Amino acid sequence: MTEEQQMSLVEHLSDLRRRLILSLLGIAVGMALGIWQSELLLELIRKPIQPYLQSGGLVFTGVMDKFLAHLKVGALGGLILACPWWLYQLWQFISPGLYKNERKYAVGFIVSGTILFMMGVGFVYFFVYPAAFEYLLNVGGNVDKPMITISEYLGFFITTTVMFGLSFELPLVLVFLALVGVIDAPFLKRNRRFAIPGMSLVAAIITPPDAISMLMMLVPMVGLYEISILVIQYLLPKANPAGQ
Repeated sequence: MTEEQQMSLVEHLSDLRRRLILSLLGIAVGMALGIWQSELLLELIRKPIQPYLQSGGLVFTGVMDKFLAHLKVGALGGLILACPWWLYQLWQFISPGLYKNERKYAVGFIVSGTILFMMGVGFVYFFVYPAAFEYLLNVGGNVDKPMITISEYLGFFITTTVMFGLSFELPLVLVFLALVGVIDAPFLKRNRRFAIPGMSLVAAIITPPDAISMLMMLVPMVGLYEISILVIQYLLPKANPAGQ
Protein backbone atom coordinates (compact mmCIF):
# COMPACT_ATOMS: atom_id res chain seq x y z
CA MET A 1 0.00 0.00 0.00
CA THR A 2 1.39 3.44 -0.95
CA GLU A 3 1.60 6.41 1.39
CA GLU A 4 -1.24 8.12 -0.46
CA GLN A 5 -3.59 5.22 0.21
CA GLN A 6 -2.85 5.58 3.91
CA MET A 7 -3.46 9.36 3.97
CA SER A 8 -6.87 10.72 4.88
CA LEU A 9 -8.77 13.29 2.82
CA VAL A 10 -7.98 15.94 5.43
CA GLU A 11 -4.27 15.15 5.17
CA HIS A 12 -4.48 15.40 1.36
CA LEU A 13 -6.15 18.81 1.55
CA SER A 14 -3.68 19.99 4.16
CA ASP A 15 -0.76 18.90 2.02
CA LEU A 16 -2.30 20.57 -1.05
CA ARG A 17 -2.70 23.81 0.89
CA ARG A 18 0.92 23.65 2.06
CA ARG A 19 2.20 22.99 -1.48
CA LEU A 20 0.15 25.87 -2.87
CA ILE A 21 1.50 28.24 -0.21
CA LEU A 22 5.09 27.15 -0.86
CA SER A 23 4.56 27.55 -4.62
CA LEU A 24 3.16 31.05 -4.14
CA LEU A 25 6.07 31.98 -1.87
CA GLY A 26 8.51 30.86 -4.56
CA ILE A 27 6.60 32.84 -7.19
CA ALA A 28 6.63 35.86 -4.84
CA VAL A 29 10.44 35.68 -4.60
CA GLY A 30 10.63 35.45 -8.39
CA MET A 31 8.16 38.33 -8.64
CA ALA A 32 10.40 40.51 -6.49
CA LEU A 33 13.25 39.85 -8.91
CA GLY A 34 10.89 40.47 -11.82
CA ILE A 35 9.79 43.84 -10.42
CA TRP A 36 13.44 44.75 -9.89
CA GLN A 37 14.02 44.19 -13.61
CA SER A 38 10.53 45.22 -14.71
CA GLU A 39 11.77 47.91 -17.11
CA LEU A 40 13.84 45.33 -18.99
CA LEU A 41 11.00 42.79 -18.93
CA LEU A 42 8.50 45.39 -20.14
CA GLU A 43 10.82 46.28 -22.99
CA LEU A 44 11.00 42.60 -24.00
CA ILE A 45 7.24 42.17 -23.71
CA ARG A 46 6.61 45.29 -25.79
CA LYS A 47 9.01 44.24 -28.55
CA PRO A 48 6.70 41.90 -30.58
CA ILE A 49 4.06 44.61 -31.02
CA GLN A 50 6.32 47.68 -31.08
CA PRO A 51 6.67 47.90 -34.91
CA TYR A 52 2.91 48.48 -35.13
CA LEU A 53 2.68 51.24 -32.50
CA GLN A 54 2.60 54.81 -33.79
CA SER A 55 4.49 56.32 -30.89
CA GLY A 56 6.71 53.27 -30.41
CA GLY A 57 5.07 52.58 -27.06
CA LEU A 58 1.80 51.50 -25.48
CA VAL A 59 -0.66 54.04 -24.11
CA PHE A 60 -2.33 54.19 -20.71
CA THR A 61 -5.43 56.06 -19.61
CA GLY A 62 -5.43 55.59 -15.84
CA VAL A 63 -3.17 57.00 -13.14
CA MET A 64 -2.38 53.53 -11.80
CA ASP A 65 -2.00 51.76 -15.15
CA LYS A 66 1.77 52.09 -15.48
CA PHE A 67 2.37 51.08 -11.87
CA LEU A 68 0.10 48.05 -12.19
CA ALA A 69 1.84 47.13 -15.44
CA HIS A 70 5.15 46.74 -13.62
CA LEU A 71 3.47 44.53 -11.00
CA LYS A 72 1.92 42.33 -13.71
CA VAL A 73 5.23 42.06 -15.54
CA GLY A 74 6.94 41.14 -12.28
CA ALA A 75 4.29 38.48 -11.60
CA LEU A 76 4.83 36.92 -15.03
CA GLY A 77 8.59 36.98 -14.50
CA GLY A 78 8.13 35.38 -11.08
CA LEU A 79 5.96 32.59 -12.47
CA ILE A 80 8.55 31.79 -15.15
CA LEU A 81 11.57 32.05 -12.86
CA ALA A 82 9.93 29.89 -10.19
CA CYS A 83 8.90 27.18 -12.69
CA PRO A 84 11.28 24.52 -11.29
CA TRP A 85 10.09 25.33 -7.76
CA TRP A 86 6.34 24.99 -8.37
CA LEU A 87 6.94 21.86 -10.43
CA TYR A 88 8.89 20.46 -7.48
CA GLN A 89 5.95 21.25 -5.18
CA LEU A 90 3.59 19.54 -7.62
CA TRP A 91 5.83 16.46 -7.62
CA GLN A 92 5.95 16.45 -3.83
CA PHE A 93 2.16 16.50 -3.74
CA ILE A 94 1.66 13.60 -6.17
CA SER A 95 4.69 11.48 -5.26
CA PRO A 96 3.14 9.84 -2.15
CA GLY A 97 0.75 8.07 -4.53
CA LEU A 98 3.63 6.54 -6.49
CA TYR A 99 5.56 3.36 -5.82
CA LYS A 100 9.20 3.54 -4.88
CA ASN A 101 10.44 2.62 -8.35
CA GLU A 102 8.30 5.43 -9.86
CA ARG A 103 9.68 8.12 -7.56
CA LYS A 104 13.08 7.91 -9.24
CA TYR A 105 11.68 10.08 -12.03
CA ALA A 106 11.52 13.18 -9.78
CA VAL A 107 14.49 14.96 -11.36
CA GLY A 108 13.31 14.08 -14.87
CA PHE A 109 9.82 15.39 -14.04
CA ILE A 110 11.13 18.75 -12.81
CA VAL A 111 13.81 19.24 -15.48
CA SER A 112 11.66 18.16 -18.42
CA GLY A 113 8.68 20.12 -17.10
CA THR A 114 10.80 23.27 -16.82
CA ILE A 115 12.25 22.81 -20.32
CA LEU A 116 8.80 22.21 -21.83
CA PHE A 117 7.33 25.27 -20.11
CA MET A 118 10.20 27.45 -21.34
CA MET A 119 9.81 26.00 -24.83
CA GLY A 120 6.14 27.02 -24.83
CA VAL A 121 6.99 30.54 -23.66
CA GLY A 122 9.77 30.87 -26.23
CA PHE A 123 7.63 29.47 -29.04
CA VAL A 124 4.77 31.92 -28.54
CA TYR A 125 7.18 34.86 -28.13
CA PHE A 126 9.42 34.24 -31.13
CA PHE A 127 6.98 32.65 -33.59
CA VAL A 128 3.31 33.12 -32.71
CA TYR A 129 3.26 36.78 -31.65
CA PRO A 130 5.12 38.12 -34.72
CA ALA A 131 2.85 36.17 -37.09
CA ALA A 132 -0.33 37.02 -35.18
CA PHE A 133 0.40 40.77 -34.92
CA GLU A 134 1.46 40.94 -38.56
CA TYR A 135 -1.96 39.60 -39.54
CA LEU A 136 -4.24 41.09 -36.89
CA LEU A 137 -2.87 44.65 -37.04
CA ASN A 138 -2.62 44.83 -40.83
CA VAL A 139 -5.86 43.14 -41.84
CA GLY A 140 -8.06 45.48 -43.88
CA GLY A 141 -5.23 47.82 -44.83
CA ASN A 142 -3.15 50.32 -42.89
CA VAL A 143 -5.42 53.37 -42.94
CA ASP A 144 -6.61 52.77 -39.39
CA LYS A 145 -3.91 53.06 -36.73
CA PRO A 146 -3.78 51.00 -33.53
CA MET A 147 -3.89 52.67 -30.13
CA ILE A 148 -3.34 49.83 -27.71
CA THR A 149 -3.41 50.35 -23.96
CA ILE A 150 -0.78 48.84 -21.74
CA SER A 151 -3.38 47.07 -19.55
CA GLU A 152 -5.12 45.49 -22.55
CA TYR A 153 -1.88 44.32 -24.12
CA LEU A 154 -0.43 42.90 -20.90
CA GLY A 155 -3.65 41.04 -20.15
CA PHE A 156 -3.51 39.45 -23.59
CA PHE A 157 0.25 38.80 -23.47
CA ILE A 158 0.37 37.29 -19.99
CA THR A 159 -2.66 35.03 -20.49
CA THR A 160 -1.49 33.75 -23.88
CA THR A 161 2.11 33.25 -22.76
CA VAL A 162 1.12 31.26 -19.67
CA MET A 163 -1.37 29.17 -21.66
CA PHE A 164 1.26 28.28 -24.25
CA GLY A 165 3.75 27.38 -21.52
CA LEU A 166 1.22 25.11 -19.83
CA SER A 167 0.05 23.53 -23.10
CA PHE A 168 3.62 22.46 -23.83
CA GLU A 169 3.48 20.39 -20.63
CA LEU A 170 1.33 17.87 -22.52
CA PRO A 171 4.11 15.22 -22.76
CA LEU A 172 4.78 15.56 -19.04
CA VAL A 173 1.12 14.89 -18.23
CA LEU A 174 0.79 11.96 -20.62
CA VAL A 175 4.05 10.30 -19.55
CA PHE A 176 3.09 10.67 -15.89
CA LEU A 177 -0.32 9.10 -16.53
CA ALA A 178 1.45 6.23 -18.30
CA LEU A 179 3.85 5.73 -15.38
CA VAL A 180 0.96 5.37 -12.93
CA GLY A 181 -0.85 2.97 -15.26
CA VAL A 182 -3.76 5.15 -16.34
CA ILE A 183 -2.86 5.10 -20.06
CA ASP A 184 -0.32 3.43 -22.34
CA ALA A 185 1.09 3.99 -25.83
CA PRO A 186 -1.51 1.78 -27.62
CA PHE A 187 -4.25 3.77 -25.87
CA LEU A 188 -2.82 7.06 -27.19
CA LYS A 189 -2.48 5.60 -30.69
CA ARG A 190 -6.07 4.35 -30.71
CA ASN A 191 -7.44 7.67 -29.53
CA ARG A 192 -5.64 10.01 -31.93
CA ARG A 193 -8.95 10.64 -33.69
CA PHE A 194 -10.33 12.11 -30.46
CA ALA A 195 -7.12 13.75 -29.25
CA ILE A 196 -6.47 15.85 -32.36
CA PRO A 197 -9.95 17.49 -32.42
CA GLY A 198 -9.55 18.10 -28.69
CA MET A 199 -6.19 19.79 -29.23
CA SER A 200 -7.71 21.81 -32.07
CA LEU A 201 -10.35 23.10 -29.67
CA VAL A 202 -7.72 24.01 -27.07
CA ALA A 203 -5.62 25.77 -29.73
CA ALA A 204 -8.65 27.75 -30.90
CA ILE A 205 -9.38 28.87 -27.33
CA ILE A 206 -5.92 29.91 -26.18
CA THR A 207 -4.53 31.51 -29.35
CA PRO A 208 -5.31 34.91 -30.91
CA PRO A 209 -8.41 34.77 -33.13
CA ASP A 210 -6.79 33.89 -36.44
CA ALA A 211 -6.15 30.64 -38.28
CA ILE A 212 -2.37 31.15 -38.47
CA SER A 213 -1.97 31.31 -34.68
CA MET A 214 -4.26 28.34 -34.20
CA LEU A 215 -2.22 26.21 -36.60
CA MET A 216 1.02 27.36 -34.99
CA MET A 217 -0.32 26.04 -31.69
CA LEU A 218 -1.92 22.88 -33.04
CA VAL A 219 1.10 21.59 -34.97
CA PRO A 220 3.46 21.59 -31.94
CA MET A 221 0.77 20.01 -29.75
CA VAL A 222 0.27 17.17 -32.22
CA GLY A 223 4.05 16.76 -32.41
CA LEU A 224 4.30 16.69 -28.61
CA TYR A 225 1.52 14.08 -28.51
CA GLU A 226 3.48 11.84 -30.89
CA ILE A 227 6.70 12.39 -28.93
CA SER A 228 4.84 11.36 -25.78
CA ILE A 229 3.97 8.03 -27.39
CA LEU A 230 7.64 7.41 -28.23
CA VAL A 231 8.78 8.33 -24.72
CA ILE A 232 6.17 6.05 -23.14
CA GLN A 233 7.23 3.18 -25.40
CA TYR A 234 10.85 3.76 -24.33
CA LEU A 235 10.14 4.03 -20.60
CA LEU A 236 7.56 1.25 -20.46
CA PRO A 237 8.53 -1.27 -23.15
CA LYS A 238 6.78 -4.16 -21.40
CA ALA A 239 3.48 -2.30 -21.61
CA ASN A 240 3.88 -2.02 -25.39
CA PRO A 241 4.20 -5.49 -26.88
CA ALA A 242 5.54 -5.82 -30.40
CA GLY A 243 2.98 -5.25 -33.08
CA GLN A 244 0.87 -2.77 -31.06
